[in-house]
Amino acid sequence: MTNRHQELGMSDEHVMEMYRTMLTARMLDERLWLLNRAGKIPFVISCQGQEAAQAGASAALDTTVDYVLPYYRDLGVVLHFGMTPEEVMLSNFAREGDPNSGGRQMPGHFGKRESNIVTGSSPVTTQVPHAAGIALALKQKKKEAVAFTTFGEGSSNQGDFHEGINFASVHQLPVIFMCENNKYAISVPLDKQLNVEHVSDRAAAYGIPGESIDGNDPLAVYDAVKRARERALRGEGPSLIETVSYRLTPHSSDDDDMTYRSKEEVDQARTTDALETFRHYLEEVSLLTPEGEEALRSEIRAVIDEATEAAEQASYPDPTTLMNHVYEEGNS
Repeated sequence: MTNRHQELGMSDEHVMEMYRTMLTARMLDERLWLLNRAGKIPFVISCQGQEAAQAGASAALDTTVDYVLPYYRDLGVVLHFGMTPEEVMLSNFAREGDPNSGGRQMPGHFGKRESNIVTGSSPVTTQVPHAAGIALALKQKKKEAVAFTTFGEGSSNQGDFHEGINFASVHQLPVIFMCENNKYAISVPLDKQLNVEHVSDRAAAYGIPGESIDGNDPLAVYDAVKRARERALRGEGPSLIETVSYRLTPHSSDDDDMTYRSKEEVDQARTTDALETFRHYLEEVSLLTPEGEEALRSEIRAVIDEATEAAEQASYPDPTTLMNHVYEEGNS
């Protein structure tokens, strides 16, 4: 078996940490669905099927200097950048200690200043021009860092996508645009969204590199993002990366995906689930055993149990602060 991660310059510890991120994201996501179905949290928007792309990309970035502008499915990205399972739970339970918004935003609106996670909003794709703006500031300040932003393939049809990438390409900004193509924009399949084969084909219109990657292969995603970051730091401008995977869950906990796709289609996609295929790779290069896998799952499960309990017992925001940051405050 070829040791691909070492060929890419990754240590054994680095690649195992990447797998831990993938597994934590999946197990945490599964717990959120259980809590939702039990009536304890109101809403879930899932990362399942996209963890490999998220963990692979994040592993290629520098969490100490780079900025990430995630979209609502990017649980794997924010976990890698320092958001804890307890903080994720605080957000989903809408508790005061939620670092995203103090319990005021929908789940999936990630933001944590000290971890360089830039908050998003409900209108999709607004993070793309924001990423270009942050990259402009990095360039003006001559910082050795990049901005990294993600979005779904449906978002690549929004005006913000084109405006942000055009601005970044014209000004040769250090930003990486990564489309997590999961085949569906809510209920709209890919062939009804695009008239090109790949989202990455659009890069040519802006004179920047674009490539499509197997989103179920975290090592391939790591390699692509690493190369894009190196180009950006050399002053060669932005890149557009498309990771192709499949959304294994409904769009959200309020969606019935069986109205627009078949159970057989979803079951077929599960046969290439990256949690399974990457685990097999780690076993083949002697980094993981079945016993090691179970021990890792037990460790993560305990963390999630503790996070769930802590968040459920945490305080709600003080109702008197409801209007804070909504209207102008202070003397005019």
